[in-house]
Amino acid sequence: MLHYLSFLSQYYGPFRLFDYISFRAGGAGMTSFLLVLLLGGFTARYLRKLNAQAADRYAGIMPPEFIDQNKLKTPCMGGVLIVGAVVASSLLWNLLDKTLTYLLIVNMVGFAAIGFIDDFYKVFRKQRDGLSKKTKFAFQTLVAVLMVYSLYKLPETAPFMDDFMLPFMKTPWFESKFAAVISVFAIVGAANAANFTDGKDGLAAGCTIYCSLVYAVFAYFMGHKIFSSYLSIPFSDGIGEAVIFASALCGACIGFLWHNCHPASMFMGDTGSLALGGTIGFLAVLVRQEVLLVLVGFVMVMEVVSVIIQVASFRLTGKRVFLCTPIHHHFERLGWSETQIVVRFWIIGGVCALLALATLKLR
Repeated sequence: MLHYLSFLSQYYGPFRLFDYISFRAGGAGMTSFLLVLLLGGFTARYLRKLNAQAADRYAGIMPPEFIDQNKLKTPCMGGVLIVGAVVASSLLWNLLDKTLTYLLIVNMVGFAAIGFIDDFYKVFRKQRDGLSKKTKFAFQTLVAVLMVYSLYKLPETAPFMDDFMLPFMKTPWFESKFAAVISVFAIVGAANAANFTDGKDGLAAGCTIYCSLVYAVFAYFMGHKIFSSYLSIPFSDGIGEAVIFASALCGACIGFLWHNCHPASMFMGDTGSLALGGTIGFLAVLVRQEVLLVLVGFVMVMEVVSVIIQVASFRLTGKRVFLCTPIHHHFERLGWSETQIVVRFWIIGGVCALLALATLKLR
């Protein structure tokens, strides 16, 4: 919406800044940051007034001494604030005549809606597990399929949606409709990985900051004809709108950390974690770097893989590999403090994000 101010540049030169993706991306990030920062206190108080505390997921699973009783009183569903801020910022700074803008919003809202229903069952019906796993997976897959199908129909992305790219390679490993299946898997997998990561104050939000910044850089280079040619990546005119959306997501997560750092005044809940993960997965598909998700979101991947290993090991051998999963609980049982776990995981995420950016040149 604010892009239209660029038409006034003939009267006042600085208005031309609203035509630049870099300026609009910065504005989107700052807008969502301020919205979450300023409205966070009100949101936390309102959620507390609604008694929006989820049922204890770890009762009967973790020993009582490892369960922080104060967390049981902390309201969840704060993800509504993150999603609202990103959507509002996007509507202000993205081009409203671009279909991609609405696809980004619909994808995030779609996953947020699944998480919201799940949170509703946990908070107000006190069902510890919320929606059944099969139901959540079915709805997540449906949203992902619709989003990938839409990208196949979008002129800006359709030409390279069959390309399956690998890090460090200049050309696609293969070109096939099977790439669509991988894309759906990447979106759903990222959503659930973020959901597993959201177990410590600030952990999921902090990791999402790295992920959104990396894919914002990829999208920016893909939308720049000179950079895309130099780096041997597909060029897509109009994909720059993803840069602005990713920046808005980054800003919202930074603002949320103000209220979610230990001790958190509110949790994002599945409303936020599924929305964040689904958005990161969609951005990865958009820039054709699904495999790179393993490196970009290494902490999130580590969390979900630890659960898979634990379940498989217990079913096959009757033994557990980790003291508790997701893996951040394993380190908690080893005696690491919550701050140690979160900060060290942030460090790992930051290093992996830098390595992921290096693949742009090392190809």
